[in-house]
Amino acid sequence: MIGWAITFIVLALIAAVLGFSGIAEVAVNLAVILFLVGIVLVVLSALTGRRPPADV
Repeated sequence: MIGWAITFIVLALIAAVLGFSGIAEVAVNLAVILFLVGIVLVVLSALTGRRPPADV
């Protein structure tokens, strides 16, 4: 998820340098959304973690 966010940031930077402001804006918005989703998934994974199976 974070890798995709970095990809979209790079795409946005290239588009901005070339003058495509609309494409750059969309790419930045996608990068922010993917970054936030990635952070939420990391936090949820850290909170839940792996637990040993319950003894029955």
